[in-house]
Amino acid sequence: MLNLLVSIKQVPDTTNIRINPETGTLIREGVPSIINPYDLIALSTACKLKQKYGGKIVVITMGPPQARLALKEAVEFGADRIILLSDRKFAGADTLATSYTLAETIKFLEKETPFDLYLFGKQAIDGDTAQVGPGVATRLGIPVVTYVNKIESIDLKEKTIILHRKTERGIEILRAKLPILITCEKELSHVPFVPFSEILKGIQSEPEVFTAEGPVFFERDKLGLKGSPTQVKKVFTPELKKQGSLYDLKEHSLNDVIGKILEILRAKGLL
Repeated sequence: MLNLLVSIKQVPDTTNIRINPETGTLIREGVPSIINPYDLIALSTACKLKQKYGGKIVVITMGPPQARLALKEAVEFGADRIILLSDRKFAGADTLATSYTLAETIKFLEKETPFDLYLFGKQAIDGDTAQVGPGVATRLGIPVVTYVNKIESIDLKEKTIILHRKTERGIEILRAKLPILITCEKELSHVPFVPFSEILKGIQSEPEVFTAEGPVFFERDKLGLKGSPTQVKKVFTPELKKQGSLYDLKEHSLNDVIGKILEILRAKGLL
């Protein structure tokens, strides 16, 4: 059997993102929230592994009360236990404070059942830092493999896993010992169709709610804004770049075009 932990995040649907021009902050009112797409891949992967090897899936998320909807959706995909970390003291957390809160929660859960595999999305589409998964692995003292796009095999007897991961130079194939944390690329799995019976199961489920008061012990100065050395001061939409000049080689010779490019670069002080 394989005990799996999946961390998900509820994020604004980035196709509907708007920015307040006066405050420079995201306008969240009226913007639908979704499960981070890469986290859905992690969840889908965990469910397939559960079907193949047996075991249980625990899904955790940190967020406001509305994040319970993301956890209810996780039940539809096969989660056995869902936990919401929700408290005003968690608000404003950067990746350092977030990884601390998640890691301490996982340590608490492991007193009951140690996990073999931890699955995170490669990054969240609202922050794009790709730091939380590796940060949690560091705090747990376990190996991490990022950008995983294939799980070739798992040997439960030997407690080993063979993974493929994307790099700038191609694909690496790694053999590692369990437990291990992986961050998931979109190629790792597809999000399956959920039958109506599982949708009903999700609607009827409710997450366990953990706060800053318990049942996990947290050092207060490591939570939320207090525990966040980095803070976003302003969010803005970058100006669209204007299209440059076009020169048709049918109307201009290649030498003329090259000469014009060199002239423009010199005028800009780039040559």
